[in-house]
Amino acid sequence: MSTAGPTDPQSHFTPPPVGVTPPTPEGAASVNPALIQQTKNEIRSLVQEITHLSQTDIPLDEFYEEFLRRVVQALASSGGALWTVESNGGLRLQYQVNLPTEALTDQPEHQRRHGLLLQNVLASGQPTLVPPQSGSSEGDEAGNPTDHLLVLACFRVENEPRGVIEIFQRSGGGPTTQRGYLRFLVQMADLASEFLKSRQLRQLGDSKTLWENLERFISQVHQGLNVHRTAYTIVNESRRLIRCDRVSLTLFRGRGQEVMAVSGLDTLDRRAEEVQRLGRLATAVVEGKRPLWFAGADDDVPPQIDEPLQHYVDQSHATMVAVVPLHRPPEESPGRDPDSTAESSDDVIGALIVEQMGDFAVPEGQVERVELVAQHSASALANALDHENLFLMPLWRTLGKAKWVTQARNLPKVVLGALAMVSVVVAMVLVPADFELAARGKLQPARRHEIYSHLDGVIEDVFVTHEQFVQPGDPLVQMKNNELEVQIADLVGRKRTTQERLRAIQRAQLDDRRLGAAEQNRLGGELLELKQVAESIDRELILFRQKQDKLVVRAETPGQVVTWGVNELLLRRPVQTGRALMTIVEPDGEWELELRMPEKRMGHVSRAAQDSPEGLDVTFVLSSHPGLEFQGRVTDIHRTAEVLGEEGNSVLIRVAIDKGRLPELRSDTTVTAKVHCGRRCIGYVVFHELLETVQTKVLFWL
Repeated sequence: MSTAGPTDPQSHFTPPPVGVTPPTPEGAASVNPALIQQTKNEIRSLVQEITHLSQTDIPLDEFYEEFLRRVVQALASSGGALWTVESNGGLRLQYQVNLPTEALTDQPEHQRRHGLLLQNVLASGQPTLVPPQSGSSEGDEAGNPTDHLLVLACFRVENEPRGVIEIFQRSGGGPTTQRGYLRFLVQMADLASEFLKSRQLRQLGDSKTLWENLERFISQVHQGLNVHRTAYTIVNESRRLIRCDRVSLTLFRGRGQEVMAVSGLDTLDRRAEEVQRLGRLATAVVEGKRPLWFAGADDDVPPQIDEPLQHYVDQSHATMVAVVPLHRPPEESPGRDPDSTAESSDDVIGALIVEQMGDFAVPEGQVERVELVAQHSASALANALDHENLFLMPLWRTLGKAKWVTQARNLPKVVLGALAMVSVVVAMVLVPADFELAARGKLQPARRHEIYSHLDGVIEDVFVTHEQFVQPGDPLVQMKNNELEVQIADLVGRKRTTQERLRAIQRAQLDDRRLGAAEQNRLGGELLELKQVAESIDRELILFRQKQDKLVVRAETPGQVVTWGVNELLLRRPVQTGRALMTIVEPDGEWELELRMPEKRMGHVSRAAQDSPEGLDVTFVLSSHPGLEFQGRVTDIHRTAEVLGEEGNSVLIRVAIDKGRLPELRSDTTVTAKVHCGRRCIGYVVFHELLETVQTKVLFWL
C-alpha cells in the first residue's frame, strides 16, 4: 500500500465544487473575487491533468496514485482513499492520502462498520454522502465512524464495479456545497472508468496481436522437416513474438548442448568463445532439469550453473538471460497416463535461450510467451529430428525425387538398380571385415602416485611447481592447523604447571621439621599422582608432535609433479583429511593408455578377450600427432562400470605400449583408439549399433 504526504487544508482556499459558489460565513467580509477565480483556475488545471492522465497508458498503480492525489488536492479535502475490488469480491486499499487510521483501522468495530458502508456503495453503485459519526446511534450496521464528511463514488467498467473512491471532507459545508463535492467526485470516477476501459481494450488488442503472431509462428516452424531450417525459423520468428533482443537455440549433440542458431545471424562460428560459453551454460541448465531465469541477481542460481552463467554474461554483456529446456512431447500410448507430467533428462532435445540487453528485469508477460514458444518449438524440432533420423533417409529422399523410377521405359535400369542393391546386401552379409570398437582415453605413466593430506588444515606454503622432479622425503606442502597448535600449547602449559607443582612438593618434603607424618603421606601420594600426569602429558605431546610433523607433506617416491598450477590450486586453501593434493608420476618408467570404453560395447570386448588370451590388439592416435598410428595391447579390463565424465557409464581398459615408438611423452595426452575384436561380416561391422538398438529398444518390448 502506498502513502502520500499530508495535505495542509489551511494552505488552500476551500474550492467551490463545479457550478457552486463558496458560501460566505456570517459576519465575515465578502471573499475576494480574484481569490475565487484563482481557485477555480487551479481546479480546472487539476481536472485537465486528471483528464490527460486517464488518456495515457501508464501502469495501474501509478495511475491510482496520481489520480487520487489530484482529486484530493482539487477538493481541498483532508484525505482520501481508493479501494479496488478483488477476485473474491472483497475490497483492497489500493492507495490512500492521510487515511484517519485512529477512527478506521485501530478499532475493529469501526473498521467493520466502515467496510459495510463501502460494500453498500459498491453494491448499489450510487454516489453517497455520509455525515460524520453516522449509523452508530440509529442501529444501522454500516456507518461513518470518523469526524469527516465521507464523499463516496463507485467507478465501473461495462456495468461491472471495479472500486470505490472515498474522500474525507471537512464537515460544516452547506447542502449545496456537499452536493457539489459529490457531483465533482462522480465526474472524476467517470474519468477513472474511462481509463480502465481504455486499458482493457488495449489488453484485448495486445492479446489479439499475440495470438495472431503465435498462429503465424506455429505455421512457419511446422512448414518443413529440415532441422537446421527449423532452428533458424524458430529463433528469428520467436524474437518478435517474445519481444526480446536475441534468441538462440541449442540441440543435444554427443556429450552436451551445441548452439545451432542465433537470431539475426545467417551463419554461426561454433568455435567462437561466446558460442562455446553459451553451449556450456545450456548443458549445465539442461542437466539441472529446470529453466533458468537470470535478471542480475544470482542468489537463487545453483552452484553448478553459476560459474558457466557468469562466464557467459561477462562475454555477452546480457542483463537478462533465460534458458528453457526443450522437452520432446510425450508419445501417446495405451500404457501412458495422459495426466502424467513427469519428464526425464532423456527427453530433452535442446534448449531455448532468450536474452535482453537493457534493464535488469523480466518484462511483464514475457515468461508466459517464452514458455508458449518453447512448447511449440520442442514439437517442431522433435518432428524434424525424427524425420532426419529415419533409416537411409537421404537415399529415400533421392529416390522419391527421381522421376525415372516411375517411367516404364526406364524399367531395365530399375531392374539393374535393384540387382545392384541385392548384390550390396549379399556382400554385406558374406564379406568379412575387421571389427573395431572406438574408445577415447589418455596417455599416462603406468606408475602414478596421488599425494593426500593426512590432517585437516590450511595450505600455508607449496614447495614444488608443475613438472618439477622430487625425491623421497622432499617437502611438497606445508600445512597449518590452528586447533593442533592450540592443543600442543595447552599440553605444554599443563606440563609446566605440573612440573612446578612437583618441585614445590619436593621442596616441602625436604623440610621434615615442619611436616607431620600425615602431611608427608599426603604429599607423597600427590607427588606420585603428579608424576603419572607428567608422563601422560609427555606421551600426548609425542603424539601431537608426530601429527605436527605430518603437516609437512613429503614425497614418498621419486617422480615428477604433473598437477597443473599446483601453487595456485592449493595455496591458502583449506583442505580436509584424505583430499588429493597433487599427482606424482614416474616418467622414466613404463607408460600406458587408459581407455574409457562405453558399457554398451563391453559385450563384444569381453567375448573377443576370451578368444584371445594374449590380449587384444589396439591401434591408437595421439591428439598431438593425428597423422601417426601406434600399436598397443590390452593388459587389464576393469570388472566394474563407472560414470566417467560426459561419456556416461564406461569401463576402464589399460593398454600396454612401447614408449620408445612414441614421438612425444606427455601425461594425460588425449588418444583415440580402436580395439580389434576379430572379424565379422561387413554389414554387422557397419550397422551393429543399429541392430543392438533395435534388439534392446524395439524387440525387447514386443
